[in-house]
Amino acid sequence: MSYQIEIRHLKYFLAVAEELHFRKAADKLFISQPGLSKQIKQMEDDLDLKLFERHNRKVELTSAGIYLKKEIARNLNDLERILNHSKQLNDGVEGHLNLGYVGSAMQQLIPNLLLKFKKEHPNIIFDLKEMDNQRQVNDLLSKTIDIGFLRLETVSKNLEVLPVLKENFCLVLPKNHEINTSNFRSIKQLKNEPFIMFDPSYSTAYHEKIMQIFDDNGFTPIISHNTINASSIYRLVENNLGVSIVPKSLQTGYNMNVKFIELDTINQKTVLSAVWNKDNKNPILKRMIHIIKSEIV
Repeated sequence: MSYQIEIRHLKYFLAVAEELHFRKAADKLFISQPGLSKQIKQMEDDLDLKLFERHNRKVELTSAGIYLKKEIARNLNDLERILNHSKQLNDGVEGHLNLGYVGSAMQQLIPNLLLKFKKEHPNIIFDLKEMDNQRQVNDLLSKTIDIGFLRLETVSKNLEVLPVLKENFCLVLPKNHEINTSNFRSIKQLKNEPFIMFDPSYSTAYHEKIMQIFDDNGFTPIISHNTINASSIYRLVENNLGVSIVPKSLQTGYNMNVKFIELDTINQKTVLSAVWNKDNKNPILKRMIHIIKSEIV
């Protein structure tokens, strides 16, 4: 059996498999719908199998199509990475690392890691993206990113987790707030104040840990605002719209009119972890993991 399949055919197939609509897939690929239909039909003929059930108003994957979608999606990123890496080597670049992170990891941890990595491996290209925990997990599983820095207690069995920073939480107050480090006794003193929190969708596990702090102190907080970044929290706090709780590492990197009280006597701590896919074959990832391990030992 002779296959005349090219990478573009695989991309065409994935687009239709994801959209289950030839016109939408064609728009996504910036090609004509008849041209796309012809390419998919050619692919089916070359493989001698049927990938799609075509109805008047609906397109469905066959069992063979479902299997092929899963396997192509899983392996195409690896193939593209191999080809890109070959091109980079030809251009004098050692490799490329895609890195995801939550905002607090950028304050010190990631800059320090990148400085050390660049010193030892100067010809590496980094692509850094700030994203929430769940998106990092999804992108790690699909190998869209190589390594993530996130705050989760548990992840998929396909992912490896390395805790890199365990830290206390801090209370965030307006600079003019009557409570300070000298008269602060417990968070119960703030039970009647509105709290500004990271949105639960940003990290469910992180949100649950924050709520445990309130549970241990015997009250349910008044949550006035949810947001997804620290600068928004601090801006709201400095304008006396509420108080907040954040990881200690978020004390630095912002020039806001707020003050922090470290919650160093409570049981709850927050852990930042490096996470990667066990099946990721990017050779640069191994070097990064080695650097991380040498930093936390």
